[in-house]
Parts: sequence; C-alpha cells; structure tokens
Amino acid sequence: MKPIRIGVCLLVAFAVLSFGAVEPWGYAILEIGAAILFLLWGILSIRQRHADIHWNWLYLPLLGLGGLGLAQYAFRLSVYPYLTEIDLLKGGAYVLLCFLTIESIHSTDEVKHFIWFLLILGFAVSLFGIVQHFTFNGKIYWSIPAPANSGPFGPYVNRDDFAGFVELVAPLGLAFLFFRAVRREHFTLLLLFTLVPISAAILSASRGGIIGLFFELLLLAFLARARRIGSKQLVGVAALTLLAGTFIVWLGVTTAIQRFEQLTPGEISRDLRVSMFRDTWRIFLDHPVVGTGLGTLIAVYPRYSSFYIPHTVVDHAHNDYLELLADAGAIGGLCLIGFVVLLFWRGLENLRSAGRCAHRAIFAGSLAACSGLLLHSLVDFNLHIPANALIFLLLAFVATSSIEAPQETQLPPSFETADVVLLPHAVPSAHSAIPR
Repeated sequence: MKPIRIGVCLLVAFAVLSFGAVEPWGYAILEIGAAILFLLWGILSIRQRHADIHWNWLYLPLLGLGGLGLAQYAFRLSVYPYLTEIDLLKGGAYVLLCFLTIESIHSTDEVKHFIWFLLILGFAVSLFGIVQHFTFNGKIYWSIPAPANSGPFGPYVNRDDFAGFVELVAPLGLAFLFFRAVRREHFTLLLLFTLVPISAAILSASRGGIIGLFFELLLLAFLARARRIGSKQLVGVAALTLLAGTFIVWLGVTTAIQRFEQLTPGEISRDLRVSMFRDTWRIFLDHPVVGTGLGTLIAVYPRYSSFYIPHTVVDHAHNDYLELLADAGAIGGLCLIGFVVLLFWRGLENLRSAGRCAHRAIFAGSLAACSGLLLHSLVDFNLHIPANALIFLLLAFVATSSIEAPQETQLPPSFETADVVLLPHAVPSAHSAIPR
C-alpha cells in the first residue's frame, strides 16, 4: 500500500502549503484526492485479494457526529443545509484519509516514516515562514496579497493557524528526544527539525500557540518521568529549550513580548472575544439538542451578535467547543466528549503497555500534539482549518493504535530483535474574517 501512503502525505503537504486548505479550491482538491485514494485502495485490495479492516474506537464519535450532520441535512434541521453539506464533505474527507492511513500503515517503520515526513514538512514550512517574516512585502509567497489585518505567517493566512500547525509537529520531535528513540547519527538532524519549528512559532507571536507549546513540553516531561526516563533526557530538554531561546533572541523576541503585553493593530480585544463566546452560547441555548447545523455559525451569528464592526463577518467563534455546541447541540457535545475520552484512554493505555522506546515516543508525541491543539482550541478555531484538522485526526488515530508482534518471526524470548507491527485502530472551514 505504498502508493496510498505517498498519496496521503502529498495531500497533507498540499493542505498545509495551500494556506491551510481554507479556500474552496483547496478543500475541494483535498476531498477529490481522498476519493481518488480510496478508489485506488479498493483496486489494490481487489488485486491482492486481501483487505484487513482495522477497527478504531475513534470511529464511533466521528461517525456519530457525521450521522447527526446527515440528519440535519436530510430532515432540514439545519438552518442552512448548503453549509452543512460543505462541512459534511470536509469531515468525510478527513475520516476517509484517516481510514486509508491506518489501512496502509502496518509496521513501526512505516509509522516512523510518517512521523519523519511530518517533521520534515514542519521544518520546511517553518523555515519558509522565518524567511518570509523578515522579507515580508505584504504578500504570501511574495506574490499573493494577504487579507487586511490577517497577520500571515508562512503559508498560513493567520499566525495562530501556523502556530497550531507547529503544535502538531514539534511534539513528535520532542518525544523522540525525550524517550531516546532516535539513532545517534540522526540526533542532530532531529534536533534541527524540532528547534526551527518551535522558534518559528515563538517568532510568529501567537500567544495561544506559545502557551500550547509550553503545555506540550510540560506534558511530555511528565510522561517521560512517569516512564522513569533518566535525567539525561531532561538535561537534553533543558539544552533544547536553551537553544530555542538563544535562537529566538537572535531572530528577535520583541514582537512576541509585545504581543503578550498589548494588542496588535486589527486584533480583537479580550472583551470582544468574550462577547463572541457569550453570543455563541446563546445560540446553543436556543438550539440545545441538535444545534443549528454543522458549519452554519456564519449564517446564524448576525442575529445573536451583541456588537457591530463595519465590514466584518464572524464565521467562527474563536472557540471550537462553543462552536460545536452551537452547530451540533448537546448531541455534538457528547460526541466530542466521547472522542476526547477515547483518545486519552486508548492513548495512555498504549503508552503504559509500550515496550520499546520508539513506540513510547510515537504514542507520547501524538498525545501531546493532540493535547496542545485541544488546549489552543479554547481560544481559537484550528480544528476548522482543514490542514490542521486533518493532521490532528491522523495523530489521534496513531495515538490510539495497537501494537502487535509479527507472527512470522519465531524467536526465543531472549532474542527480542523482531520489529513489532503497528496496527492503528482507531470538524472543519474558511478563515475567520475577524483577525486574532
């Protein structure tokens, strides 16, 4: 299934490089690509006359949310069925790509290759973001005009979305360093692939992103100590933090400090953000069971808005949880709770039973990445950025995967040289017009 793995990686890279796939043409290509890969997987399975379907418990809440969306669309429970249809297509593409990923990744090496792909992508995008930051001419890729007050960084229209991307890839490198799951000859390369994205996220001056990265660092340190990892790893982490700090000071830390101290031009105030939270909560109170329909906040919000800003449209609530409650009601909220509970239950169980450093690093890094983005989602809408939502779900499925030893290798218990097999078991739209 190598063509499937390559196809998934290409779609992930495309989603990130195409402004996070927030434009209609971006997520349309993502959806078409997912359908083509699914068709290819079916053809390859027929040719091989063999197709093992690997179950994952995360399918349950995702399918539950999808079923709710279909009911909203079919029975006209959505106030704007067309917007719900768009969200269903996006969500279907995410789940389809997760399915294809876990069906095409069966060994530890294949999972590690996928992790390295994300690290390389994170390094390349972050390096581009740093270069563009110091040579910015008001245009993304130096050729595409950026929206007013958008604060772009790298290929992302908004710095907070770029920081969300880094929150998903940086913990993977940190975990491999924490758990000493990297070969000595690859250590310097892994350090570089981890240091540059962290530095770029801090340089982007995203407050939510910086807090999320700090939380991920603390979580990984806790998980490492829980596994009785030696002090050498913690010394390495301290050295990594020092290197990142030195690099940031060299690049220029003034912007990040100012961003924490005061608002930048065009950024919404704290009071305005709180007003958006309250207005979105009122939408949920008026539609408590099934919500207004997936993806319909942009159509419903003007009726509930407690403020007015000329030439401004609110298409996201800057809180993924409140927005889900408004769009999907209590049923959607239960699906979210089920997803989070299953993610940490299965992920921590896998981490406790993991016998190899590489497996511990994979599980811990994926869990930390998902945790950081879930925290960031309290004040942003990264789960409605297709590129970030897709990577988040892929890592969630990796974190909740099971590990089995290959049955074809018959070695005595004292010879633990056989590779294990990783069998993964097992929300979504355009950019907000309100700058963050």
